[in-house]
Amino acid sequence: MTEYTVTGQWSARDGWLAFEKTVEADNESVAVEYTYAEFGSKHGLKRTQVQIEEVSA
Repeated sequence: MTEYTVTGQWSARDGWLAFEKTVEADNESVAVEYTYAEFGSKHGLKRTQVQIEEVSA
């Protein structure tokens, strides 16, 4: 598996906050899905409340 760095913004009470996550995944789309799932699980956010700007290996 490859390590991907996913960067973007998520909607918080005070506005949009930047994030950068490093995840291990088979490809970029799996890394994006994992990021959406983690934000939904930990913060109770919907996909529309997370904006992914870049995925890099």
